[in-house]
Amino acid sequence: SSKEEANGKSEGGKSEPPKKESSKKMSVERVYQKKTQLEHILLRPDTYIGSVEPVTQQMWVFDEEIGMNLREITYVPGLYKIFDEILVNAADNKQRDKNMSMIKITIDPESNTISVWNNGKGIPVVEHKDEKMYVPALIFGHLLTSSNYDDDEKKVTGGRNGYGAKLCNIFSTKFTVETACKEYKHSFKQTWQNNMTKTSDPKIKYFDGDDFTCVTFQPDLAKFKMEKLDKDIVALLTRRAYDVAGSCKGVKVILNGKKLPVNSFRSYVDLYVKDKLDETGVALKVVNEAVNERWEVCLTMSEKGFQQISFVNSIATTKGGRHIDYVVDQIVAKLIEVVKKKNKAGVSVKPFQVKNHIWVFVNALIENPTFDSQTKENMTLQTKNFGSKCALSEKFIRAATNCGIVESILNWVKFKAQTQLNKKCSSVKHSKIKGIPKLDDANDAGGKHSSDCTLILTEGDSAKSLAVSGLGVIGRDRYGVFPLRGKMLNVREATHKQIMENAEINNIIKIVGLQYKKSYDDPESLKSLRYGKIMIMTDQDQDGSHIKGLLINFFHHNWPSLLKHTFLEQFITPIVKASKNKHEISFYSIPEFEEWKKQTENHKTWHIKYYKGLGTSTSKEAKDYFADMERHRIMFKYGGTEDDAAITLAFSKKKTDDRKEWLTNFMEDRRQRRMHGLPEQYLYGTTTRHLSYNDFINKELILFSNSDNERSIPSLVDGLKPGQRKVLFTCMKRNDKREVKVAQLAGSVAEMSAYHHGEVSLMMTIVNLAQNFVGSNNVNILQPLGQFGTRINGGKDAASPRYIFTMLRSVTKLLFPAVDSNLLKFLYDDNQKVEPEWYIPIIPMVLVNGAEGIGTGWACKIPNYDPREIVNNINRMLDHQDPLPMLPSYKNFKGVIHELGQNQYVVSGEVSVLDKHTVEITELPIRTWTQVYKESVLEPMLQGTEKTPALINDYKEYHTDTTVKFVVRMTEEKLAQAEAAGLHKVFKLQSSLTCNSMVLFDHMGCLKRYESVQDILKEFFELRLHYYKLRKDWLVGSLGAESAKLSNQARFVLEKIEGKISIENKSKRELIRMLVQRGYESDPVAAWNKAQEKVYNIDSSVDSGSSSGPNFNYILNMPLWCLTKEKVDELLKQRDMKVRHGRKFRALQLLFLLCNAHQNKADPLKMLINQIKSDSFVALFTTDVTKQLHRIPEKSFDKNVKPPGEQARGAKVAKRTSLRAEEETLGGTSLTRGDPSSSGQTTYK
Repeated sequence: SSKEEANGKSEGGKSEPPKKESSKKMSVERVYQKKTQLEHILLRPDTYIGSVEPVTQQMWVFDEEIGMNLREITYVPGLYKIFDEILVNAADNKQRDKNMSMIKITIDPESNTISVWNNGKGIPVVEHKDEKMYVPALIFGHLLTSSNYDDDEKKVTGGRNGYGAKLCNIFSTKFTVETACKEYKHSFKQTWQNNMTKTSDPKIKYFDGDDFTCVTFQPDLAKFKMEKLDKDIVALLTRRAYDVAGSCKGVKVILNGKKLPVNSFRSYVDLYVKDKLDETGVALKVVNEAVNERWEVCLTMSEKGFQQISFVNSIATTKGGRHIDYVVDQIVAKLIEVVKKKNKAGVSVKPFQVKNHIWVFVNALIENPTFDSQTKENMTLQTKNFGSKCALSEKFIRAATNCGIVESILNWVKFKAQTQLNKKCSSVKHSKIKGIPKLDDANDAGGKHSSDCTLILTEGDSAKSLAVSGLGVIGRDRYGVFPLRGKMLNVREATHKQIMENAEINNIIKIVGLQYKKSYDDPESLKSLRYGKIMIMTDQDQDGSHIKGLLINFFHHNWPSLLKHTFLEQFITPIVKASKNKHEISFYSIPEFEEWKKQTENHKTWHIKYYKGLGTSTSKEAKDYFADMERHRIMFKYGGTEDDAAITLAFSKKKTDDRKEWLTNFMEDRRQRRMHGLPEQYLYGTTTRHLSYNDFINKELILFSNSDNERSIPSLVDGLKPGQRKVLFTCMKRNDKREVKVAQLAGSVAEMSAYHHGEVSLMMTIVNLAQNFVGSNNVNILQPLGQFGTRINGGKDAASPRYIFTMLRSVTKLLFPAVDSNLLKFLYDDNQKVEPEWYIPIIPMVLVNGAEGIGTGWACKIPNYDPREIVNNINRMLDHQDPLPMLPSYKNFKGVIHELGQNQYVVSGEVSVLDKHTVEITELPIRTWTQVYKESVLEPMLQGTEKTPALINDYKEYHTDTTVKFVVRMTEEKLAQAEAAGLHKVFKLQSSLTCNSMVLFDHMGCLKRYESVQDILKEFFELRLHYYKLRKDWLVGSLGAESAKLSNQARFVLEKIEGKISIENKSKRELIRMLVQRGYESDPVAAWNKAQEKVYNIDSSVDSGSSSGPNFNYILNMPLWCLTKEKVDELLKQRDMKVRHGRKFRALQLLFLLCNAHQNKADPLKMLINQIKSDSFVALFTTDVTKQLHRIPEKSFDKNVKPPGEQARGAKVAKRTSLRAEEETLGGTSLTRGDPSSSGQTTYK
């Protein structure tokens, strides 16, 4: 009909009729299209508004008598959606008109009428020039029309797709739009009926009041299979009215004539949490933050799993989305740090477990949001396109940790850890077994007392001997012993055949009486076993922990029900014993021992004995252990699914990524403990009687996994793995002037650095440190005196360690200055001082020589880089410039390395055409060894295969041990074909080099992935710069203490010569009292050294004495001949020299220690590079830096000389101080022979 397309072109609603033919033609086409579209929407409403069938589910609704209520309701999603479209349109108007202040909503179930009114800017009452109809009619009465189609315009409104209000019109029996626009001075009203198929002419009137828009509609209940607006749907729509009141800032919402009591998002949140109590009966605490104009977040505790109430541009995103992930991830990351610190139970807490205790409310305005459906329940826009940031403040995070969430998580952890075990199994009678070598069977095993019998599984024969000795105390009737041979198979990843053929596994199954695929859930089923318990007895080291873990894994994989009973236990032995007189204390973990040392001031007076394995204990000690069975027997208790998950995590091949996260969390926890000075966690305290499998995996076995990484992955600081560091430590300590056999050096390393693994691997480590062929080290730190391997076989052609020699290169002492050893943290093993945590070289050796290693869950691969480029970048950073990108570089490599992308390179060898029949290969890709290339590439090309004919006719070799040269002969035709295909490709002279696994231990001992070489360089630079400052401070302090000591000695001699001091016939106590009264210092050097021990946590194994009184031995123990004029002059001369050196060091700019190139041509780093380049090293620095101070040009301290970087800033260098003033600063006393009365207590820093 004509009314269906009426669009009102004049104020009175009348329009000039167009020509008849044109009208008829346009009407038919447009009506046909619209009817088709309408029919599709009505026939397939799910696509547009969601289901039109009633659904029953839990929803938040607003009940008048209760308020906000989460209950089960039956509603039609489609009806809810068409109402929401109109409501969100009204809320959107606030973003277009900041002066909008009110929304009125009317819901009348009796008349089946709903209306939404707002006083924001009205819709322009003007005719659309293109569509030839009024804009309100276009918007509300025609599909796919919207004001939000311009994606380039950033809008924070809810609608985008052009359906919106039209859907409400289509699914209504009556739909009326009223709007007034002050700008155009007209009002508009038009009504559609029968699902937008019929309409009346619009009514256009003159208007001069305030803008408004009102939509009134009567939903077509028949299409929603409803008879009326029931209680449930009204409660749901009422909640949406409250939603808008809370999410639409500055807008009052009036529902059915009553103003809603919500004036902010915070007051809206109170509707949910009011009258709700936490698990302790306290009202829920809400944390609130209005982050900025577009983000507001509220947070409280949830007892029903993760909950979220959120809005995007006033749309209720009931399923959340990326805006929720964005906010919640920030909160969880902060909360989990707090939980880890407070988690005394030690249970591993994952992010999703923290999230389960969170109830978050988010109100966000997001530019052009996207959703996964027209129902807009889940927001899918990527975070980077939000148009704003939501950075939660520290204040908010602090409040979040105190609102009950952390306590709730910790209570949950405690509950999981206290899960009880099932009853113990009963006994059952079995016959004795025979034929198992080395089994000492319990006498009662298989009899009526089987359930009381325990099988002790020991780590090797020596441990079995210890157990047998101990059984002399408790008897052999109910204890059997069986030694294990090495480490058990990981049955979780082994095939069934491997398990069945494994003698060790089969023996255990036979001894215990186990049956495959039998469930032992029922305690009665345990009666079929020959032993009621298994006790694991291994060394108290990390390999022993691994053996325990493999045994636990064996039982858990095959018979998980056994772990629920008290079936597995372990026998622990001391790892350290401290004894004094007749008193003895045993420690079962190193952290426990370290804690005791900190609490015991005189621990150095105790005798300390370390027990590296069970074989260290004597038979008498074994009897003592078994006599106190309660202390040494630790039961494994099953703690639920988290135990199962922990065991699977440790041993399942599918959990590789999870193990990465597992180890990362462990190292982060360790980093936090070290940073905050907290002690390491340990399992076996004096009251420990049982242990959960989860704790064993996450606190003990993880140490083995982490130690595997520590052995396999180097440190960023020195580029060394522990074995390599032990070699360097031993070589520096030996300080050999002559070469030493590699085999002998390996024995020395094992002795001096407590190396506990095979010496064969240690010899290979020494050989690798000395290798210098292409593809090995750019700067080898040991000298290769003999055949240490060549590029022909990649170093595998090295001679036997018995026939080759080595020693430190002179460059090594230059790269690792001895003076820095004063600042390093040295480790202790068996009460023996061994290598430091890491050395601190002057350039990042991890880049110079590269790194490669595979650990548990992590792998490291870093190529070599040119030390000249590294030093150049260090100089740039000294000048406050960014380092330049560097390509991998290998010493004496003649090929080319090209960059393909970030951290991706292609390495090309050298090949050239000599003539039409001959090709010459003069370089191979890095680590493509000559012999391997010949056998795997050239030989197949020469011989050919069944599928591939021979490509070359012949080849000749002209290599040396350092160079490559193949001359290849082939036909002219095949050479032409090879050139067309690419010689490098045909002859396999290209390889890829990927640097996406740049994983290293940082200076805190934690694994860290680095995205670029520049990141490694920058981190090293900052640490090295810090240690130059520490070195300077150390030297200044040391010189100050020495000068103070010499000053006191000189003063004493002078006063004695001049008769001011009498020491004859006096007790030592009287002499000390006299020296104190006269202002002499207690030994300054000893006091300074003691202070440094505290600062650097140095644990000296030498007892310096327990006396806390003043120490004047340095004065009173001087020989009699010191009371001479020559000695006085010598002391004063030494004192003055120390003062001068100290003055120079104090005035010396820190950066001069790094680089003096700007003022001096003799740049130490450039000299280092020249030495590297020429491969002729000289001792540029000496370990005794003070001897070199006089060589430093005096202008280095001049006020006009500025270090790099400070020149640009115009910083001034302080003027030189006088000798006397510097003496006072350094702690020296101003003394001359002409002024013997000078005295006074000295001070130093």
